[in-house]
Amino acid sequence: MTSVNIRNGESQQQLLSRFRKKVIRSRILSEVRKRRWFISKNEQRRIDKKKAVRRYKQKNLKNQRYN
Repeated sequence: MTSVNIRNGESQQQLLSRFRKKVIRSRILSEVRKRRWFISKNEQRRIDKKKAVRRYKQKNLKNQRYN
């Protein structure tokens, strides 16, 4: 569980901002969104393969621009 303690002279806005950053860095929200619906292993493999293909294409496109 992510928690933050208020510092001396810190406003509520600064505290909330620090908390949000901590939640983003810990990847809690992305995990919750991912687990919101059940995804079978086969479906997860298909999604992972699509992501890998996208990364591969982006990397090659980036390399082609600089060559």
